[in-house]
Amino acid sequence: MRTQAATHAGAKVPLRSPRALYREHFADARRERLFLSSVAFFLTFAIVRAITYTTHAGRGPFHDVVVRGMHLHHLVLGILLLLGVGYLWLAQVGTGIGRSPDWPSRLRALLYGVAAALALDEFALCLRLEDVNWARERRESIDAVIISGALLGVGTWGRRFFHALAREAARALRL
Repeated sequence: MRTQAATHAGAKVPLRSPRALYREHFADARRERLFLSSVAFFLTFAIVRAITYTTHAGRGPFHDVVVRGMHLHHLVLGILLLLGVGYLWLAQVGTGIGRSPDWPSRLRALLYGVAAALALDEFALCLRLEDVNWARERRESIDAVIISGALLGVGTWGRRFFHALAREAARALRL
């Protein structure tokens, strides 16, 4: 029966859990917030793009949100969330200043990433004050730039963590 350890120069080294690796690589709260915000941005953008494309194609369970005959774009939710996150920052909720617990800081970072993705996904709407998101050339290039930027952010702030996870997974497979 295999044990939860790998041998290294004759000594058994216990496998580290993803949670332990996360804590090790994100001991710095600022780095953790940047990573969480980048992950939230990327995931939100990918999910919103998928929902938007299926809605536009008339497929899937999702439909446009219409309030009193007016199409409510997700840009509005993004702006409202950004305002809320900014207010929390001003009130120093989750900033690490004073004696605040870690979870408000993490939540604020995640909400910021979500809000930024919602707002930036419809940036063309803001810029032109008309719904030009479905001009094919414009949409494809914007999608590529935003996805690349989000992946770059996730990779930049999480690179060491992801490498450590891969090393531990490789060690677990060798057991």
